[in-house]
Amino acid sequence: MLPSPSNPAVVSNQVVQRSRPKFVVVGIPGNRRVSGFVEAVTGAGLPAPRIVDWREIVDRNYGFEAGEIVRIDSPGEDSVVDGCFRGAGESTRVEGSGQWYRHFSAAIREVTGRAEDAGARVLGDADEIAVMFDKRRCHRRLGTAGVRVPAALPISPRSYSELAQHAADAGMPRVFVKLAHGSSASGVIALQWGPRGQVRAVTSVEMGDDGVLHNSLRVRTYRNEWEIAAIVDRLAPDSLHVEQWLPKASLGGRTADIRVVVVGGVATHAVVRTSTTPLTNLHLGGSRGELHDAVTAAGENWSQLLELSEQAASCFPSAPHVGVDILPGEGWRRFSVGEVNAFGDLLPGLTGLPGGPAEGLNTYQTQVASLLESESRECTR
Repeated sequence: MLPSPSNPAVVSNQVVQRSRPKFVVVGIPGNRRVSGFVEAVTGAGLPAPRIVDWREIVDRNYGFEAGEIVRIDSPGEDSVVDGCFRGAGESTRVEGSGQWYRHFSAAIREVTGRAEDAGARVLGDADEIAVMFDKRRCHRRLGTAGVRVPAALPISPRSYSELAQHAADAGMPRVFVKLAHGSSASGVIALQWGPRGQVRAVTSVEMGDDGVLHNSLRVRTYRNEWEIAAIVDRLAPDSLHVEQWLPKASLGGRTADIRVVVVGGVATHAVVRTSTTPLTNLHLGGSRGELHDAVTAAGENWSQLLELSEQAASCFPSAPHVGVDILPGEGWRRFSVGEVNAFGDLLPGLTGLPGGPAEGLNTYQTQVASLLESESRECTR
């Protein structure tokens, strides 16, 4: 269980006196993720973590020392690293996610191997992270474990025509089309077909004059089937995951879903995301809703939502934390898991659930407290 201090430095003081864990962060120096974790570590009275730049990982110019505890963080927000992994010249490019995934997966496996050879310990498991970055495999793992997920097509469509045929055969007139290895809603299309041949796609994908697909911060709607087909056909080589578009609950007339952060197996933080479009991502015009409103709307079902988050997280037992995207059904009575995110803990300004073990702590402070508690248990064995 997590400790519940008002100041994480206080609860960790006894642990610090016994040993001083040496943290290393593989990340992008200076970005919000790395800075948030570094501040949480130093706030707990520990030495600042050593930073290994993802560019060093790409260049294979790095190493670890015995006893270090290695945290792997997101390689996002660095156009150089993205270009090396994706093979595309522009960071806004949508295509190339399959190649990105192969390079990323190989890199985290190499990081893990080098750390183990040096006597260091990596937080998390490379294979589990790889599964979380493959929406098809993640969906299957959750479903096999009995976690409620949307129905999905059993194949990765190779074209728009194949997608349309399989969706019709499955009785799915409304689907979400996702890049199997995408993130931050890159390449996501909310697609629906009408009874008289109408088709409508909502996405942040923008097709340039040269036919190249780019991520845009503006969500747009396509109604011409040839345009939609052209986009899907360009995305398909990177592998697609297609799942049923479930009607979501709403708050204040806006579509809503919930990102829940689970730390050490416990649901500690939740952020409500609302939007006037099917895409609730905050960087695409979504906004944070009031948690109190969601809890009130769910009523006695709120505990079910948190339990589902923890059930999904338990499918990745080596992960010290995950972000679970919960899709609340209409009326806030039933919930499904949309995705599980290895790096889903960036929730600036958000503190833990009221009355929970992380109340008053941000996600990074909560993780540090959990890690120190785990270290303390190991020391007393």
